[in-house]
Amino acid sequence: QLQFVESGGGLVQPGGSLRLSCVASGFDFSSAAMGWYRQVPGKRLEWVGSINGVGNGTKYFPSVKGRFTISRDNAKNTVYLQMNSLQVEDTALYFCDRAGRRGQGTQVTVSP
Repeated sequence: QLQFVESGGGLVQPGGSLRLSCVASGFDFSSAAMGWYRQVPGKRLEWVGSINGVGNGTKYFPSVKGRFTISRDNAKNTVYLQMNSLQVEDTALYFCDRAGRRGQGTQVTVSP
């Protein structure tokens, strides 16, 4: 059974940083590409970025490229989302994702 536990969200001022973590279980993590998504209530789910299984290939949504970095530690079954230069528009519930399966998410709120 695939399971994901996201953590690391919180309240931060514009320009600040947060690092989100997602611990996964129930599948062969080291061979699985992983994604991060976010959602604002009333809006569609938005893809943030992805990382391949080895961890040497990443892709990002244009609005976060250069500010967000995805990494992973396969020994810990964990994928990370380092978020720098946060903007109010980054406020959302963030999820890690594997083939459409996600956890409960972690809330990120960027506010002055």
